Amino acid sequence: YARAAAGDAGPLQAQRVLLLGAADAERRDLAPALEAARATALGVYTARDLTNLPGNYLGPDDLARAAQDLAARYGLACTVLDEVGIREHGMGGLAAVSQGSELPPRMIAVRYDGAPDRGGEVLGLVGKGITFDTGGISLKKPDGMEEMISDMGGAAVLLGLIHVLGALKPKVNVVIVIPAAENMPSGGAFKPGDVITMMDGQTVEVLNTDAEGRIVLADGVLYAKQLGATKLIDIATLTGAVLVSLADIATAAVGNDEPLLQEVLASSREANEKLWPLPNYPEYRDMLKSRVADIKNATSRDRWAGCITGGLFVGYFAGDTPWVHLDTGGTAWLWNERGTEPLGGTGTMVRTLAKLVSRAGGR
Repeated sequence: YARAAAGDAGPLQAQRVLLLGAADAERRDLAPALEAARATALGVYTARDLTNLPGNYLGPDDLARAAQDLAARYGLACTVLDEVGIREHGMGGLAAVSQGSELPPRMIAVRYDGAPDRGGEVLGLVGKGITFDTGGISLKKPDGMEEMISDMGGAAVLLGLIHVLGALKPKVNVVIVIPAAENMPSGGAFKPGDVITMMDGQTVEVLNTDAEGRIVLADGVLYAKQLGATKLIDIATLTGAVLVSLADIATAAVGNDEPLLQEVLASSREANEKLWPLPNYPEYRDMLKSRVADIKNATSRDRWAGCITGGLFVGYFAGDTPWVHLDTGGTAWLWNERGTEPLGGTGTMVRTLAKLVSRAGGR
């Protein structure tokens, strides 16, 4: 991250590009594309570096400081709520998930105003920032738990995207929101059976503390709406169920707005990143109904449709706002190199979101 944030993508970064046989005019025409490629590559490197950091090097406050550094580099506004501010804003989901950890939570917001004449149109991007996930009281199995340093992969993608926004300056308004926390077991941790109150006053029945990402994302989505978001995209290493459906090959998508979903899918095709849409039927939403709260954070039927219902939990809090959820639970981290993707953090979806904001901004 230190190399990427400083503008040095490492020893293999190209310092000079020669276009053999191209006339001066052709080289000038290619300049915007080369700048876009450089900014996007730097975004991917930043996302990978952040995702690969060990949990003892990257807590919620470290993630907040990384956001502040990147925002300052491009002159963007960045605000960070500490644990006191989080409770004052009524963000009961983020507060509950973090209460088992000695590291306090942070709610991070970065604003990019590239099109102030667009009549209040703002794209809200919300990224899961769980800097380590033990599962909490619903403890994960120990084998492979070290991969849970990657549970802030969604947040890492959005921090990488700051390079694209700052360098290319697309004519679009964006607010990036990252709820950051650690999910740990302790005497103070939230428990299965708890009922917690979210930022909008709605209640959540906790059936599984390892389904914590959707809880913090719900507060993140609500905060993004409060900050003016008129469209929403959340990105998260949300479920293991996505691996059952799509392995580590493709990211899953589900949403409540077909035009926005098609924009994201078109951007993924241009970026050459695999993205597959899943259905949003009323019956799936019914699976999240609770008898003691407004909604429950997990289903009780052998995790049926776990990837879909996990996303739809977040969508419940998006309400009528156009919204798309991206589940990178299989693609944000690889156990083996594959093609141009390395072992470890991949930065997947940086390129897709870079295409999306560039398309929306007319670049």
